Parts: sequence; C-alpha cells; structure tokens
Amino acid sequence: MRVVVADDQRVVREGLVTILEHMPGVEVVGVAENGAAAVNLAAAAHPDVVLMDLRMPDMDGVEATAAIRARTPDTQVVVLTTYADDESIMSALSAGALGYLTKDAGGDDLRRALEAAAAGQAVLQQSIHQRLVAAAGSRASRPAVLPDGLTDREGEVLGLIAEGLSNPQIASQLYVSEATVKTHVNRIFAKTSSRDRSQATAYALRHGLGR
Repeated sequence: MRVVVADDQRVVREGLVTILEHMPGVEVVGVAENGAAAVNLAAAAHPDVVLMDLRMPDMDGVEATAAIRARTPDTQVVVLTTYADDESIMSALSAGALGYLTKDAGGDDLRRALEAAAAGQAVLQQSIHQRLVAAAGSRASRPAVLPDGLTDREGEVLGLIAEGLSNPQIASQLYVSEATVKTHVNRIFAKTSSRDRSQATAYALRHGLGR
C-alpha cells in the first residue's frame, strides 16, 4: 500500500511516517506540508491512499480531498485530524474522503482505515460514526418535498442508512427483502451522487433526512 502523508506540523508528519513504516506492506511515498502539495504529490506519485489533515495553509484538507478525488480518482483519502465537529466530518465525507479518524486513534484503527480505503471501502472511527448517528437522530423533521427526486421510500431508507443500519437491518425494519433494500440503496447513491454509505449519511444530514 503506497501512502502520502499530508499535515502542516512537521513533528506530526515525522511521527506518522515512523508509525506507517513499521506497518508491514505500507510504503510512504511522500509527505506534504499543505493541501496544495498533497494534490501535486498525489498526481505525481499516484499513491493508494493520502492520509490527510484538515486544517492546513494554502489549501485545506477538504479542498485537497475534492481535488485529489477529481484529478486522481484511483487515490483514496483518509482524514486524520483533531477536529470532530459535524461540519468538519460532513465536509470531508462530502468531498470524497473514505475514512475519518481523530488524532487520538490507535495504530490498529489507522491501519484498518488505510486498508479499507485502499480497497474502496469506507471506515469511520467509532466515535465519529456515533456522532453522525446522533446528529441524524436529532433531526426529527423531514422536508415536505425530498431533494434530487428521492421517493418517500428512498428518503426513509436514507434516514436508516444515516442511523448506521446495515441492509439486512433495514430490510427487517421495513419488512422488505434485502434485494429490495439493495435496489433502493443503489438508486439513492445515484440520485445523491454518493459513492458509499458515509457520503450518503453526510447528504442525509445536510438535507435534514435523519430520522
């Protein structure tokens, strides 16, 4: 797994490089001190994953994530930051990050997130996922007209995705088959331009679709 580390603090960059270099199968192919440098490194080195800080000069991590996903779509992004507020989380996920960790995460959490992202799968630190679920649950009202052509049933399924339910759990709650849920999920992803459940959750929270 080829990784680029992007963080504006030198001591953090060096610490992360040391941790990553002790992980079997991980190669650090570059370090960046800001978002613009991370975008350029991703274009030049084509890493599997960029480990991205959010608050950086010149170009922040959200802008850099969006630029990397647009220019080098084979490179995934995992956010590693001190910030765990709703706006930071949703902005990063909406920009295309597949993972979101805070800097108190352990080495095992970091490795799992990198491996998942390299495989195209979303992984959120447990505390981040719980925060998203809580935010979804706090939005009791739904808009009278759903955005982007979502049907009432798709809005309901999206709300359950935002609560962290799996397809089998959604099927059980709605008394439908898993195949039906999968069809709804695929249509939701298409209509909301979401690549995964994390982005769909961020979309749901932005549009007040949490149950």
